[in-house]
Amino acid sequence: MTRLSTPATVNEAPAASQPLLNAVNKQLGVVPNLFRLVANSPAALEGYLGMSGALAKGALPAQTRERIALAVAQINGCDYCLSAHTYLGANLAHLDEAEMLANRRGGSTDPKADAAVRFAVKVADSRGHVADDDVRAVKLAGYDDAQVIEIVQHVALNTWTNYINNVAGTEIDFPVVTAKNVA
Repeated sequence: MTRLSTPATVNEAPAASQPLLNAVNKQLGVVPNLFRLVANSPAALEGYLGMSGALAKGALPAQTRERIALAVAQINGCDYCLSAHTYLGANLAHLDEAEMLANRRGGSTDPKADAAVRFAVKVADSRGHVADDDVRAVKLAGYDDAQVIEIVQHVALNTWTNYINNVAGTEIDFPVVTAKNVA
């Protein structure tokens, strides 16, 4: 059950959010419920889109970004984000089921990506209080300082969307995946 209102259409969103939602629609061909929900606060929507857009131009490939999103959504029990990122992981990042399951379990079948996902999990679990060995391990796997910062930023961004969706009870508009069904 949704606990916060989700504008049914772009035109029902606050006026300041409408151009942003139209841009989302132009890019994705649809406006997912998360964006319509966040549109209740034009400032929050602008901030979310700005950070997402900047990170999409960063040093981490789409596959790694989706892997991190899946791991963090699993940790935070966000069914909306698990559903969305399972769909995006399969259809945009071309991750297979085994890989996405490994991501949800906190790792990866790819050795370099495994280091990034494991580090992201450490960041999320420790609220950023990682050990020196954790930083050393991700850097030894081939990630530079900029990429380590982006991993942390992806954890933060995904944690925010997880929390928003968990608080709101956002209606899932992707094929449903739940945090409870990871083996």
